[in-house]
Amino acid sequence: MRKAITHAIISALLAATSLASCPAWAQADSWEAYETQAAQQIMDANQNDTYYGEPPVILASIPVLEIDLNGDGSVRHIKVVREPQNEPQTAQYAIDAVMRAAPFPDVTNLPKPWRFNETFLYDWALRFQLRALQP
Repeated sequence: MRKAITHAIISALLAATSLASCPAWAQADSWEAYETQAAQQIMDANQNDTYYGEPPVILASIPVLEIDLNGDGSVRHIKVVREPQNEPQTAQYAIDAVMRAAPFPDVTNLPKPWRFNETFLYDWALRFQLRALQP
């Protein structure tokens, strides 16, 4: 009986984990739609490191990443296209945030190159918001 309960708990935890890591996405029909969905996935995967609402007037750091994907949505390469002047470690924090959110949905229906940019808006507590989600 104890073994069956343990097995049921483990199965429930695995199911919850796999559902949480695979968000329900509508298939994006444009890069703009894909970038918005990817930005939300990055925010969701990094909830302890993000903020919502109006960004501060003066930001601590603004790294910009170029994210190359494979057709299945896995990350092929990340390039820092804008190194932050202040808080340079945030470039690596941004890369880590993308990798925590990966893989992203399949991109084979979108035109090549399978690449998008993301701008990270870091506040002075070194929490980020993404430009793609700004109004």
